[in-house]
Amino acid sequence: MPHRPHRRRVLQGLGAAVAVIAFPALAGSRDGLPRMTDGPFYPPLDYRARGIDWDADLTVVRGRAPDGQPRERAVGEHLDLHGRVEDVNGRPVDAATIEIWQCDAYGSYRHPRGAGRRVDEGFQGFGSTVSDARGGYRFRTIRPVPYPGRAPHIHVKLRHASFGEVTSQLFVTGEPGNAGDILYLDLSEADRSATELRLLRAPPGSPVVWLVDRDLIVGA
Repeated sequence: MPHRPHRRRVLQGLGAAVAVIAFPALAGSRDGLPRMTDGPFYPPLDYRARGIDWDADLTVVRGRAPDGQPRERAVGEHLDLHGRVEDVNGRPVDAATIEIWQCDAYGSYRHPRGAGRRVDEGFQGFGSTVSDARGGYRFRTIRPVPYPGRAPHIHVKLRHASFGEVTSQLFVTGEPGNAGDILYLDLSEADRSATELRLLRAPPGSPVVWLVDRDLIVGA
């Protein structure tokens, strides 16, 4: 689904705000993303075909809520996730498809079987974009939250002719819940480094609370 122009401007404007912040970019690990399963809540194509908004801004959903009222922006601490898709040699990968999905602030996924007792109708839950000529990508989402049995995480899937398909997960650096997450504990130290989400607080006046510069490294 093509991005709507005003939604592109939101993300482009956020990129401009990030550019003026005086901190060094966090370099991505040269170790590629570890391959992990889709998990039970990857939204299937037939579900996505129902017309829900699936662009790169997960914090706003097009249209009205089931009760007919305008949708509010997503509940939670909004987060700007950006970086580059690169191979293990540091070469950018352009035109790679990047998908992310995660639960909402109440622990519910946008999935036929993923809804809990409470659902945030203002959160897409899934988004997709394509890397630019320099490998750049950007999403606007929320800081991931825990749900029973799992530490906060964001699922990510990348596709490109040069490497096929890679599915992984990104974990918040220093999150106490990581110590009890079986999937996180199963990762090597190198894999944990490759999946880190280092959250930096955005400056006053920013449209988000957190900034994450996360390069996504893929193998050959």
